[in-house]
Amino acid sequence: MNGSPGPPSPLLGRLPGRRPPPAPLPLTLRRAAGLGAHLGGALAAGSRLGSGEQIRRRAAVLLADLGIRLDAPNGDLAVPGAPTGTLVVANHISWLDVLALLAVQPATLLAKREVASWPVVGTLVRRAGTRFIDRDGLRGLPGTVRELAALLRSGESVVVFPEGTTWCSVPGGTFRRATFQAALDAGAPVRPVTLAYTSLGAPTTLPAYVGEGTFAGSMRRVATARDLAVHVTAHPALDPAGHDRRSLAALAQAAVFRGPHERVAAHSGWQRLSPSGV
Repeated sequence: MNGSPGPPSPLLGRLPGRRPPPAPLPLTLRRAAGLGAHLGGALAAGSRLGSGEQIRRRAAVLLADLGIRLDAPNGDLAVPGAPTGTLVVANHISWLDVLALLAVQPATLLAKREVASWPVVGTLVRRAGTRFIDRDGLRGLPGTVRELAALLRSGESVVVFPEGTTWCSVPGGTFRRATFQAALDAGAPVRPVTLAYTSLGAPTTLPAYVGEGTFAGSMRRVATARDLAVHVTAHPALDPAGHDRRSLAALAQAAVFRGPHERVAAHSGWQRLSPSGV
């Protein structure tokens, strides 16, 4: 997960139609109150939040407090029956991505160290047992790759965002290959996952945290949004056998970005824009 927003996307502000009017002020205030109460409970829970199911419930409640509907029709992200954990790899749009994935199925997260200090998300990820890395990423940290491989061998699933930063929409950045070495070393399956957001049934860039935007600005847009939904699409798992980390990363990236909004577009009638906006 990123610690700072990525470059502005050429799709920012180019989705069809104008941004819908904000939610009424009383609704926004109720969301803020509910969110504050929930965060207070999380702080009182101690250094760890407890079981995976408790983490899943807390993440789901946080999304609900913000008025965000979770759409995850494929169910669990971990591969059932696998002798190891699953390396879950997803595109990265918003700070909400972590909440959405934890609300579907708790797993160990790999995140940039700065994320621990973020409001809302920071408390949850710190107490969910997240592994933090420095901003220079994994290339100089073979020990982190070994640690991830050990987690996977032990049966623990791991969530990573291989783009390394947030992107406003898709296609986003090239997948970095280092984390895929952990799946190869552990013989663990890789689950590509596509994240997408809609508002009033149409794809939206509203939750994005990119470019020169601030966390506070993104939080304010989310808190005042109407009918915001996050869509979590789990694609068929990839078997690492016969691959190196380059080919495995390429396969995962193709799965995540190949028609990444097809299900959402079918529901909303939206057609994906090209990067030039035409």
